[in-house]
Formats: sequence, structure tokens, C-alpha cells
Amino acid sequence: MRSRLIIAAGALAIAGPAHALHPAPLVEAEWLDQQLGSDGLVVLDVRSAIDDGGDRESFEAARIPGSRYSSYTDDGWRETRDDVAGLMPDVADLEALIGGLGIGNDDTVVVVAGGTGPTDFGSAARIYWTFKALGHDEVTILNGGFAGWQAQGFDVASGTPGAPEATDFSGSLQAHLLATTEEVEAAREADKPLVDARPPGFFTGEAQSPAARAPGTIPGAVNLPHDGALVERDGAYYLEPARLNANIDALGLDRQAPTVAFCNTGHWAASGWFQLSEIGGLENVSMYDGSMAEWTRDDARPLQLADRGIVTVGELAD
Repeated sequence: MRSRLIIAAGALAIAGPAHALHPAPLVEAEWLDQQLGSDGLVVLDVRSAIDDGGDRESFEAARIPGSRYSSYTDDGWRETRDDVAGLMPDVADLEALIGGLGIGNDDTVVVVAGGTGPTDFGSAARIYWTFKALGHDEVTILNGGFAGWQAQGFDVASGTPGAPEATDFSGSLQAHLLATTEEVEAAREADKPLVDARPPGFFTGEAQSPAARAPGTIPGAVNLPHDGALVERDGAYYLEPARLNANIDALGLDRQAPTVAFCNTGHWAASGWFQLSEIGGLENVSMYDGSMAEWTRDDARPLQLADRGIVTVGELAD
């Protein structure tokens, strides 16, 4: 399909029949192109500076027709509390954010990241997880993001869109998707699977995030790097399910066992959670949004480094 630019001030006026679309967790651009204009479909563009994905100006210059914009990094999808970055905000705050975007409980949401890199994919995954954690299951991620949509030649719109009409959105916290520090400690002591979604250098302790007080991983964790199944084609990054499942099989993970995904600040962990739970078929996966930023607040908590074995945070922290 040859791409053309549509100058648009607002959302599409075309509407299809009112029905829940029940999309797969990950959809391709062809599917979305066929669904555009369906009643109750909301395309939510969440581009940010992560992996040079873009911003509101980029969105206004070129976007999927009818889509709405919310910055993943700037609009309140995550927050810092007690010096721990990346935490899930209160349900009421998220209800106001989502309702302000004109998204109601009956809408099907397609989350669109920039598609410009593997870390950028985590933006879509974190917002997808947020909807799920609020009890909203009608949500999916566009594989390849906006970069993939554009590279494949689908129509784009430009111009300053009108603000969406705010609506009521009601969330119900699904606590089983959100792991607390206490639950992570209990999982570690019970030898339940902990999956570190960070790149290998962080897992071994060779690299350290500024958000964490010390390097290393939670003892007993295995490493499933968030970018291991994301591949670049024509400037866009796509998740490849076959590659992902091969990576999961290589770790020997039990798909029925309760599993916790974590990283530094709950961003790569969201990508790990999405890959394990929504694509990999693990049946009981939660995400530790505090991740290593919160785990390393306590000097007594254990850490594992490839070259030193198990030590405490206090032995390593400055």
C-alpha cells in the first residue's frame, strides 16, 4: 500500500458497529488498518524520548489516523515515591488520566509506542500492563509501533487534533499482577521463579542503574533480557514470538509456576511481564514495579553478583 498523508484536525468520523474486538495481546499493522474506525476502538500513541521515539510534536507531524496522544514519560503513567522511581500511581490518579484521554471501560485500546528501539517497546508494555492491572482487558500492543506502521506504508495523518472528550473510567486493582517487596522476598525464599528482564551486564553486576543503590540481581533469579526477542526491520522493532518462546524454553521455566518479573524501575520488567505472560503463555506472572530501585533500599537485603556470589546491599552500597 502506498502511504499518503491525511491532514486531520480530529478523530475519524467513520464508525463501525459497537462491539468488543477482543484482540490478541500483540497485533500487526494489517489488523489495525482493517479495524480503524470501529466503534469503541481507541488508538493510544505513547511515544516519548526513549529510543528517540518522539513526542507530541512528532505525533502532530505524523500519526495513525484517529489516534490520541499521551506521553509515556511525562503524563503520569509512572511515579516516584520515597525515592523509588517507576511505581504504579494510585488507581484514582490513573482513572483520571485514562478518562481524560476519552477512554471508557467499554473501549478497546491499541497501545502504540514509537517502534524505534527495544527499550521503547517497554513503554507500550508498561501501559498495557497498567490497563490489565486496572482490570481492563480490552487492550493490545501494535507490533512495530508507529515506525513499523509508517515503514509498511499505511496511511498517516497530520495536524493538531482536537482534544478528546473526557469520560469516566473505573479501575479495579488486580493485585495478583503487582508484586510487592514482601512478596518477592517470600518468592525468593520459596524458590519460586524470579525473572530479571535487564540486559546481562546488570544481571551479573557488571553494570548498575543509577536508580539502584548497588549492583547485582536478586539471588536465585534467571535472566531473560527484555530485548532478546525484539528484531529490527526497516528501522522498526518487532517482537518475534517464536524467538521469545525459544528463549523461555532455554531457561526451563515452568509455565504454571507463580513467576515475578523485575528490572531496575519497572520498565524493562513490564516488557518481561508482557513477554512471559501474554506471549509466552506463563499462567501466573506478576511484575515488581519497585524492582531493584526498591529492593536495594534495605541494606540487609541480599544481592547476587557473578564474581562475588551472594552479598548484602550494605556491603556494596556507597
